[in-house]
Amino acid sequence: MARQLARGMGSFFKDCGCARPSRCPHPYTIRFRNGLGKQSEEGGFGTQDDAIERLTQIYTEKKRTAPSVAEARRELGQKTVAEYAKEWRFRQRKMTEYSTGEHVDSSLNVHIFPRLGSRKLNTVTPLVVERFLDALEADGVGRGNQVNIFRILKTILRDAFDKGAMADDPVKGVQEPEYVRERVVIPSLEYVKQALVVAGDDLAMEIVMMAGCGLRNGEARAVNINNVVADDVYRVHEQIHSNTHRPAKLKHRKVGEFREVPLPRSVREAIERHEEKHGTTREGYLLRGPSGYYTEPMERRRVHALFDKLPVMDGMGMYGLRHYFASNALGNGIPITDVAEWMGHKSIEETYRTYRHLMPGSITKAARILDAGLWEAA
Repeated sequence: MARQLARGMGSFFKDCGCARPSRCPHPYTIRFRNGLGKQSEEGGFGTQDDAIERLTQIYTEKKRTAPSVAEARRELGQKTVAEYAKEWRFRQRKMTEYSTGEHVDSSLNVHIFPRLGSRKLNTVTPLVVERFLDALEADGVGRGNQVNIFRILKTILRDAFDKGAMADDPVKGVQEPEYVRERVVIPSLEYVKQALVVAGDDLAMEIVMMAGCGLRNGEARAVNINNVVADDVYRVHEQIHSNTHRPAKLKHRKVGEFREVPLPRSVREAIERHEEKHGTTREGYLLRGPSGYYTEPMERRRVHALFDKLPVMDGMGMYGLRHYFASNALGNGIPITDVAEWMGHKSIEETYRTYRHLMPGSITKAARILDAGLWEAA
């Protein structure tokens, strides 16, 4: 039986079923009403004194909370996840529309709102979040995407929890989905050459920029004659965004930031040939479409046709052409720090995790090179 304390403090008890529970080794559980008036329990208290001390702490905290504040928190807890998320999103003024903000909106509208949008905040528990993640997995959402969606949901729910909408942390103990990096598939030079032969002019230009300069798909779609800032330097400062189909800032970069990459002679000549044959837009873009820009849907249709014509290579996609750039650079002794910068990676750790297998025996090679500049053995 639970032993009652002063009115409103709650109770403590053991639920072990032992004949003499006051002397058995099982821990005590406390039961109380939290600041939102919801009955809650906490366990793991070794002694009655520990249980009473915790109940006293909770009771004191409740007394210090003004009734108006408690009422405001109760009202906040009655809001739905969708209602609160829209308010939260409005407050995120530092997000840009073409990058982080676009991805957040997509996660909210496509995944979070349909599954959790109508649920009241004060009913969201770790189990609810776990089931949400299970639903993403069952629907075939990729692990990398699951990670991003969960982080957005976690940020929103923690924000609501900090403001008192829930009595307990709704994501406590919930493990982030494990992102398993896809196998890196790197085509041979012969494969790249064959792709250039069977691809149309626009897709071939994109392939050249990815395999020759290490650009991402969106950056290659934005190839621009004005970005050739020297005979051997290409400046990357924008992409054609996959969702908005318009120019946007680079991934992991602020608006206006850019990076410069090596421009091999063969790539520069390919740019010049495409300009001579097809011209450019008024802004200097080589690739274009009905909207004025060469968009991801346009690329996708051409890519499907391309790989139908090429030999089957398990796991090969357009991103393999960017992997080819990394393989070519690292295989020819270019430092990984330079490769990481040119590819626009957020950190060198990302480059190393992805391409470390391309540097076998690097320590042995380094020892041999360093030995040439050292003394002869006595």
